[in-house]
Formats: sequence, C-alpha cells, structure tokens
Amino acid sequence: MTTWTEAKEPQLDAITPMGWLRVLFRSAILIVLVFGCLLILLIVRLIERPIWGLGRPMTPYITQFVCRNALRVLRLPLNLTGVPLQGRGAVVANHTSWLDIFVLNASKRIYFVSKAEVAGWPGIGWLARATGTLFIKRERGQAQAQTKTMQVRLLTGHELLFFPEGTSTDGQQVLPFKTTLFASFMASELRDFLQVQPVSVVYHPPQGQPKSFYGWWGEMVFATHLLRTLAARSQGSIDVIYHPALKVAEFTDRKALAKAAELVVRSGHESLLTR
Repeated sequence: MTTWTEAKEPQLDAITPMGWLRVLFRSAILIVLVFGCLLILLIVRLIERPIWGLGRPMTPYITQFVCRNALRVLRLPLNLTGVPLQGRGAVVANHTSWLDIFVLNASKRIYFVSKAEVAGWPGIGWLARATGTLFIKRERGQAQAQTKTMQVRLLTGHELLFFPEGTSTDGQQVLPFKTTLFASFMASELRDFLQVQPVSVVYHPPQGQPKSFYGWWGEMVFATHLLRTLAARSQGSIDVIYHPALKVAEFTDRKALAKAAELVVRSGHESLLTR
C-alpha cells in the first residue's frame, strides 16, 4: 500500500487540560455507542446469517446509526448535496482520513472495500469485519481473485464503496484514480445494470487551524490524530456531494470509467474547497 507523503504534517498546538477533558468525555460516549451497538449488531447477525447468508437487511441500519451519532458526539456537522444512489451499484470517493468511514456510512448504507492490513488492526479490524467490510490485497497476482470477490458481493446486492486514490491525503486535492478495482464493474453479468456514483468529500478545518487539520497521511500516528480530533474545542464541518451516477454500460473499459469518475470527483472537490 503506497502512502502519500507530498505534504508536511501541520504544526498543531499541544492538547490543553480542557482538551484532555473533552477527550475523556467524548471517548467514553463513543466507546459505549460503538461497542454497545456492536454487541447488538452481532446478535442481529446471528439471525441474518442463517436466513440471508451474505445478505444483511438489518445490520447496516445499526452501522449507520452509530456513524451518524459518532459525528454528533464529535460535534462535526455534515452537509449533504445530491441524492445517494438507490438500487444496485457502487460508490467511489476521494480519501482524506479515517473519518471518511463515519462520514460515508452516516450518509448511506454501504460496505467498504479496504486494504487487507486493516483486518488485523486492534479494535478497528474487529469493527470492520463485523460491518461486512471486504478486505483486499492490492497486488497484481491477486487482481483476478479480488475482482471475482467484488462481483459476488455486487451480485448479492451489496453497494460497495472504495477509494480509487489508494491512499489518504491532506484533503486539499484529489490524486489520480487507480483503475484495477473498476474491472469488477465490467463483468458481463453486471455492466448492463450496474451504476457507479462518484462522491466528493471535503473537510473544512476549525477556525484558526490549518486546512489539512483533518487529513491523515504519511507517517502520522493514528492515535495522535484521533486524540487531536477528540480534543478540539470547536470543530470545522464536512461537505459531501453525491454526484449523478455513471452507467457502466456507457463505458468501453475500466480505464474510461475510472477517468470519468475521477473528473467528476475532482470537479466537485474543487468547488467545495472554495465554498
């Protein structure tokens, strides 16, 4: 997995005593919210699995509830433009930080496609597996198997979301889209009805903070980034645009589809940065 390193980590003030109190308060609420609902999700999944197998008609609502309320706990307002895709399809978005998981799950019931290493991360890996995340290895030798796995999930009716940039950034630009995963959409049994919805996400920093305040990239430590987000006295805001979906059947190959999605996401991202 390539890590983006083309910007310097912002210099932020040390967390104040009041900031640490906010960390403790918000952490306590989030732990109860996340792990309490995780327990409920696992119990409901015991009912879902024998009846629907890969299908999950109930548990995605629990995930969405958690993510919406996690943003409320952080006091991060989410502003949506456009209409999330209804019916079978997939979503592609630019990638800024771990907050994207909460933001995009709060906006729509989806299943993430994530790098395989995340499955082994303490806490986060457990949550990702429980919520139906599809883990992949971004290796050439695995491409055909990964494509087949994604196709099975799409045929089941899952709306998959992945980040074609392949890495998170400081949130101030959109990197060129990698095209490999778009091959899953070109299968003959999918392309005639499948749609791909481009989504642009922009984080606006708290007043007085660097524009890249919410970005997570390079050698940044997850725990440090999480603590600074929890400690913020006032937060910024998040803008999300759900663009009109692209019909896969209208594109000749994965590269053309990926390029069209990239141009839409990039245009929306630029418009949000200047809002």
